[in-house]
Amino acid sequence: MTSFLSIEREEGVVIATMNSPEDRNALTSGAQMEEFVALARGLGRDRSAKALILTGAGTAFCAGGNVKDMRSKQGIFGGTPYALRESYRHGIQTIPVALYDLEIPVIAAVNGPAIGAGLDLACMCDIRLASTSARFAESFVKLGIVPGDGGAWLLPRAIGLQRATMMAFTGDPIDAHTAEQWGLVLSVHEPGELLPSALDLARRIAANPGHALRMTKRLLREGQHMRLDSLLELSAAFQSLAHHAADHDEAVAAFLDRRPPRFTGD
Repeated sequence: MTSFLSIEREEGVVIATMNSPEDRNALTSGAQMEEFVALARGLGRDRSAKALILTGAGTAFCAGGNVKDMRSKQGIFGGTPYALRESYRHGIQTIPVALYDLEIPVIAAVNGPAIGAGLDLACMCDIRLASTSARFAESFVKLGIVPGDGGAWLLPRAIGLQRATMMAFTGDPIDAHTAEQWGLVLSVHEPGELLPSALDLARRIAANPGHALRMTKRLLREGQHMRLDSLLELSAAFQSLAHHAADHDEAVAAFLDRRPPRFTGD
């Protein structure tokens, strides 16, 4: 069976491309969910990985759930209400948990429409860049369902509660430039410049020590729900580890010697 995620690597930068352009990279099977989880777990253990880019093949980023399967109540949308609940819990809901827990930075290169679960998937990433052809819709209500994969938590944190509420209640799409104005995406690029721009950003990230990147991301994540005093305690603990990393010593030496650093991952 052909893998849904096509993986490429350039030193510390990993590019994962959703590779089902014939159905606009829709999320249709449990096997696809397992690929996301396996990728995140593998990168979490791989100390040489420093950044992940997620993008889509063809004209779409991700069309979300397969509406034909919804109509026929097959695949991940089949079974009794209890079975369907378990399908969500052990299927698509494993993706936001896996990406949220992944300690390396994740960049979404949104090459086309990101609809429903596709928008939520983009929101699971730390930074989002968009093509001029991208559009975004929290469109679940149009199909008489609710955001089942964390969108009600993710989208307000990306664009604020009022705008997220409008998108979720209307299901209406927004274009790439509106997404940029709202802070949903960092920047908008012509289609041919999207992936090079994402790669440039990923390389700039990957130029830094891996241990500092991972702990910084964890602090940013924990800071979303911790009290300040608790986060300061965690920051002190992480900082004590960072100061004893070999790559910290190399970074300081390179800075003082005015030369490029040579990090080893230690």
